[in-house]
Amino acid sequence: MKRLGKRGFTLVEIMIVVAIIALLAAIAIPNLLRARHNANEAAAQASLRTISTACESYLGANNEYPGTLATLGSETPPYIDSTLAAGTKQGYGFTYTRGSDKLTYKCVAAPSTPGVTGTRTFSVTESGVVGVSS
Repeated sequence: MKRLGKRGFTLVEIMIVVAIIALLAAIAIPNLLRARHNANEAAAQASLRTISTACESYLGANNEYPGTLATLGSETPPYIDSTLAAGTKQGYGFTYTRGSDKLTYKCVAAPSTPGVTGTRTFSVTESGVVGVSS
């Protein structure tokens, strides 16, 4: 009678495969979390640029900056999307303040969960320059 060789895997072989997978996951997961963190920060900066452009367009049409982000989202057609008009987007919260003269504004983007969704806080004013806030 012919012997057909081994069937299945031994416990040691399975344990080695599990250990290799665990090692790869331990290396990859922090890198993936860092990539998401960096993407959130880049998206916050891009959103501030969008808000700055929308505010300048609004100023050109109305001779003053909008009173709120919601105003930019409720115009027809809207200057910004409804998610950003609500004040949040991709792990960041946006706070918009118009100056009393209606010709200045400041918008600040802060991480919703500091250290997780982002580390830095960004801002933009009527100058259009996006910078890191302290």
